Amino acid sequence: MERTGAAAIIIGNEVLTAKVKDENGPHLIQRLRELGIPLRSVETILDDVDAIVDAVARARRRARYVFTSGGIGPTHDDVTVRAVALALGRSVVRLPEMVAALHARAGDTPVTPEGLRLADAPEGTVLLAQPGMWFPVLTVDDIYLLPGVPQLFRLQLETVLSRLSGAPVHLISLFFNLGESALAGVLDRVALDMPHVAIGSYPVFDASLDYRVKVTVEAPERPQVEDAVGRLLQALPTDALVRRE
Repeated sequence: MERTGAAAIIIGNEVLTAKVKDENGPHLIQRLRELGIPLRSVETILDDVDAIVDAVARARRRARYVFTSGGIGPTHDDVTVRAVALALGRSVVRLPEMVAALHARAGDTPVTPEGLRLADAPEGTVLLAQPGMWFPVLTVDDIYLLPGVPQLFRLQLETVLSRLSGAPVHLISLFFNLGESALAGVLDRVALDMPHVAIGSYPVFDASLDYRVKVTVEAPERPQVEDAVGRLLQALPTDALVRRE
């Protein structure tokens, strides 16, 4: 099966123990959506080498691009570099250009052995210069190792996305005053006839809203979306539609 789209791995004990609320996953989802790169999966895992190796292997089976968030740093729990190297069957190497950058940044202050861990990367890593930051993006075999700190993650993500391209999806949302049971038959028929169009159904249970179900219709081509919407509306009562967006 051809690997397409992207997969994300959110790494951090702090996320799974609710010490920190994950901001990077939702932001990545939104940015990939805007760029038109389909997201195949998002997985949140511990700072554990075996867990990361397994997650990277799964992600690479389904997606062309893999984004990791977290575990990039000099402390004992920063194991992402080692785990990604293991997942690829590579060694961890110390990059001379990163060593030089660390010493230049430290100035007259000695760089500790722990600090030098920031110069380690999987063998074959390419460094993508990050405007306004001394630390570049680490990428190897279409895996992008991004930091867990949200501000840094967002900056480095934009550096990566500027090098990728996607196909923006056309979307129309329909709001109905009918329940899902009344819509299901029509949705089934149109979805079966038009497998290239993604149709989603999302009920709400808030009496203050003016609709009961939101239906989304999306596809790479606008005419495909309009065709599917036309089929849906033609098969439903004219007064069922509250609005279209």
